[in-house]
Amino acid sequence: MREQLQMDADGAILFDATVSPQVDADWFVPERWRERGALRSQVGGRGGVQLIATPAGECVLRHYRRGGMVAKLMGDRYLWRGADATRCFAEFRLLAEVARLGLPGPAPVAARYQRHGLFYRADLITRRIADVQTLAECLAAGKLDADMARETGSLVARFHRAGIWHADLNAHNVLVASSALYLIDFDRGRLRAPAEGWRLANLERLHRSLVKLGAAAQGEATFRAAIWTPLLDAYEATFGA
Repeated sequence: MREQLQMDADGAILFDATVSPQVDADWFVPERWRERGALRSQVGGRGGVQLIATPAGECVLRHYRRGGMVAKLMGDRYLWRGADATRCFAEFRLLAEVARLGLPGPAPVAARYQRHGLFYRADLITRRIADVQTLAECLAAGKLDADMARETGSLVARFHRAGIWHADLNAHNVLVASSALYLIDFDRGRLRAPAEGWRLANLERLHRSLVKLGAAAQGEATFRAAIWTPLLDAYEATFGA
């Protein structure tokens, strides 16, 4: 990682100069990629996630957009509190730390904010992790078994042991490849001392996600025995290793 900052009249772009020596504003405009035949597809989220074929390889372009009730009022705008506090710069730098620690997450390529008075809009580009399914998709396809649960528990423990708190730990943000599992979407995540309170709350969030998606359809006792207990056992073993 060689972090480089490029300012312009609207805001700034932060990028990894080892991935691309130059990143301009066009990188963050889906229409520009479409004109070049390099816009691959939209891949979900709240309407702002695109697959793009960049000179640095296939990447994911995400436009930050609020969810819930506040979205009706603010849409894709965030309150300006300084460049380092922007959602995109904070996530870019957290992902750089994830990479530095050798943890399995998306590699950051570039981030941009555009300031408009008291507010800003933001975008992030990361390298695409290819040939994966989400844990939610594996659950829906009947592939989530005790072995995958143990792998998931170990994955989460590695991040927690490093003090990395994921703000939205759910089954959609765990990616499953043939050789590894990954965590994605570190918006609002941060480094914290690995205290028990937030670690357990993070795990409970994942538990609620799995239950909501139907993992406990055969009953809570069956879910705990087949999935949740193996996941927790692997988490504890890895965290304490």
